Amino acid sequence: MTLETPFAEALQRKIDLKTKPVGSLGRIEALAAQIATVQNSLSPRMERCQMTIFAADHGIAAEGVSAFPQEVTQQMVLNYLAGGAAANAFARSAGVELRVVDAGIAGDPMGAEGLIDRRVGAGTASFLTGPAMSAAQCDQALETGRALGGEGDWDAVAFGEMGIGNTATAAALGHKLTGVGLDVLVGRGTGLDDAGLSHKRAVLERAAARTGDLSPAQALAEYGGFEIAMMAGAMQGAAAAGKVVIVDGFIATSAALAAVRLAPECRGAMVFAHHSEEQGHGALLEALEAKPLLSLNLRLGEGTGALLAWPLLKAATAMLNEMASFDDAGVTGPA
Repeated sequence: MTLETPFAEALQRKIDLKTKPVGSLGRIEALAAQIATVQNSLSPRMERCQMTIFAADHGIAAEGVSAFPQEVTQQMVLNYLAGGAAANAFARSAGVELRVVDAGIAGDPMGAEGLIDRRVGAGTASFLTGPAMSAAQCDQALETGRALGGEGDWDAVAFGEMGIGNTATAAALGHKLTGVGLDVLVGRGTGLDDAGLSHKRAVLERAAARTGDLSPAQALAEYGGFEIAMMAGAMQGAAAAGKVVIVDGFIATSAALAAVRLAPECRGAMVFAHHSEEQGHGALLEALEAKPLLSLNLRLGEGTGALLAWPLLKAATAMLNEMASFDDAGVTGPA
């Protein structure tokens, strides 16, 4: 049996001596303990959160695996920059700073005001016939993400994504990282009908058959997206900098899985926000032994679920820092 560290013992004692029955705040107690452990403090801070949306395009979109055309990626980036998307509304309501990164949108650089240009390329290649990106491009995306994730002094960071075709990419990547079947992992994405879903599965089965067993780095280069690889790096960089990482839905969880397979030590910083409606999300969560905080039937992406979970992190930290103990309050504890 592993012995508790003095820090872990002191932390659990602080939680248990609050004016409540032991364990009565359930997941909030576990969340408070995780935050305190990430910050290595019995009085952690959870006041500031930043959301970064990574945007990129996918060559596999040319195979008709999405209900929306590829130009929607660029159009939605302009919508984020104008403040008009769900992610913007949720970020404003939660007091979260939002920034948008071009990780590899198709076409020429947008040059839009406020857009952070970290382009690896003008979209990935189609992984139906070859690697989505070169090993060098994958390394560039990861390293760029690590630098972005490590920036600033935010207590928590959340990551969203935009890229037409990226549920196909996340499913293929998840399949290669876990071995879970594509029949489990492939869902409707942006709203495919039954025929579209069947076609998407067939395309991904053909693409997956192109390679055998792969290392995590190879899987990310062969089947990943620029925004997914950059997000994986950002998760690693944020965790290394002592930030809590709020993981969003299906696509963000595929990035988290890649991040953990490449750098297992980053797993402890990850808080999983919600269980998405996208079909394959549960299998990826299971592979990470993750229990998400919320289940709201979300399937939008953009980091929306992570933004909705942020107030729970603030509340858990407030419980640890502000709630009185039995002795403080002069309340008789359990017999």
